Amino acid sequence: MIKGMLHVSFIVADTERALAFYRDVLGLAENPQRPDLGYPGAWLDCGNQQIHLLELPNPDPVNGRPAHGGRDRHAAFAVDNLADLQASLEKAQIGFTLSRSGRAALFCRDPDANALEFIECS
Repeated sequence: MIKGMLHVSFIVADTERALAFYRDVLGLAENPQRPDLGYPGAWLDCGNQQIHLLELPNPDPVNGRPAHGGRDRHAAFAVDNLADLQASLEKAQIGFTLSRSGRAALFCRDPDANALEFIECS
């Protein structure tokens, strides 16, 4: 019945700060088709899917999250080259941890503590 996933949404405190991470560090393109939803945010294209940034009050605690994003709720993304992503994160001084499964994967958090996993897929 389910054909696939279309988007994932992340709550952010500041859309411009989040865009500096998703657009400028991760290299995602902002999608101009986002309608006025009555609150700030952005849509970013991610392959055939999207990431929706929602600038809304966060009902979840931001502090006290596990240091390793693999032990927290997270979204996983495919990347062509994990070394390139690592270099981009290091340049932006964004911490990350490598997957504990032994896979070519890493976890980091966006500026709002949302956990992200990146898996190298050829």
